[in-house]
Amino acid sequence: MPPDRSPDSASAAWRLIFDFLMRSSPQRLESLRSRGLTPNDSRVLFTLDREEARPIGALARQWGADPSTATWLVDRLERAGLAERSAAPDDRRVKLVRLTGKGEVTRKELMEEHYRTPREVAALSSGDIEELTRIFTKLNQSVE
Repeated sequence: MPPDRSPDSASAAWRLIFDFLMRSSPQRLESLRSRGLTPNDSRVLFTLDREEARPIGALARQWGADPSTATWLVDRLERAGLAERSAAPDDRRVKLVRLTGKGEVTRKELMEEHYRTPREVAALSSGDIEELTRIFTKLNQSVE
């Protein structure tokens, strides 16, 4: 732990971030609900690609789900016309999943809506926004 902070300061900061995300979640949920989607559906949608089909097994590992749950999630998107599956050319037992054109458009629209700046953030000073950007850039780099 860095010497310039108390043991509880990271927990306090995280609680504040989490509380803000929870307070701002209704707009994201409404965006999904208006399309008949759930947060899990969006999680799946955001990991699929139109150009590169991926095996359901690999997707299940990425999502931390068992293959049957991954299949169920893909089934939901497929029924909505947002994803499609096909057999792998070298092994027909392996099912590949990709976004459809509709799925790609839906994902783009959702990202635009989810990336809309909350009014609380827009009201911050330039210095505060620069500091937030610096901090979250650092946090996002540490995940990779």
